[in-house]
Amino acid sequence: MPLQMNREVFITAAVTGSGSTQDRSPHVPRSPEEIANSAIDAAKAGAAIVHCHVREPDSGKPSRRLELYREVTDRIRDAEVDVVLNLTAGMGGDMVFGPPDSPFPVNPDATDMVGAAERVEHVRQCLPEICTLDCGTMNFAEADYVMTNTPGMLEAMGRMMTDMGVKPEIEAFDTGHLWHAKTLVEQGVLDSPALVQLCMGVPWGAPDDLNTFMAMVNNVPSDWTFSAFALGRNQMAYAAAAVLAGGNVRVGLEDNLWLEKGVLATNAQLVERAATVVENMGARVIGPEEVRQKLGLVKQAPISA
Repeated sequence: MPLQMNREVFITAAVTGSGSTQDRSPHVPRSPEEIANSAIDAAKAGAAIVHCHVREPDSGKPSRRLELYREVTDRIRDAEVDVVLNLTAGMGGDMVFGPPDSPFPVNPDATDMVGAAERVEHVRQCLPEICTLDCGTMNFAEADYVMTNTPGMLEAMGRMMTDMGVKPEIEAFDTGHLWHAKTLVEQGVLDSPALVQLCMGVPWGAPDDLNTFMAMVNNVPSDWTFSAFALGRNQMAYAAAAVLAGGNVRVGLEDNLWLEKGVLATNAQLVERAATVVENMGARVIGPEEVRQKLGLVKQAPISA
């Protein structure tokens, strides 16, 4: 497929994530105030979208507590800077088995499996413009951990998101996830044109080589919008690759802690670096209102507490 570079690019800042990075950099935000402030700084630096998880303020451990999501979203919405809010819905599908010779019972301290309604309850209450839908079950680089998203679970969650008026951002970690996403659109579970995030270099999903990346790009329907990222040192290289392939850009501390070798980054610094890459390629970084128009997003008032 001939490349058609994207000339109108939005940047998403994934500001904290759900990995165990909180003790590896002082810049990874923990409390709702820190997460919101980091998101606001990223928006000021040029991010049109901020993608947010929440953490326990004291330990930094990934969390699903509703009150933490509500505080983060309220703080971002009350800020003087406009930005599109994107909340994760990836939590609540963590299965950690016992050792290979004795997988059951599962590890009760590490397993966090809940129903579809509970997995999106914070989305229902906070009503962001976008929330994520991890479109497949996947092994990460951990011996007995599985990120669990069954077809039935994804259909149920997808219908709930659509009914809420919140646009799902399909998280595709491999080509099969795109196949499933297209099926969900064909079934009327998700609206078309859809929004896709191509997740490159996440073990054990699609590796972050350019041949695999283009296989992913070529599996995205031509009328859909896609963005892409890669982990670690390749984050900025994939900012350029995504734009060249016709897509948009995601950066942030969820995916990479470093600005350069030996220098820990902030979210705002990563956004600034990505904006420089985009603009040096001859493209323009677009803002949140243009993104809303492009993606058909609707700003909604959150449900009263």
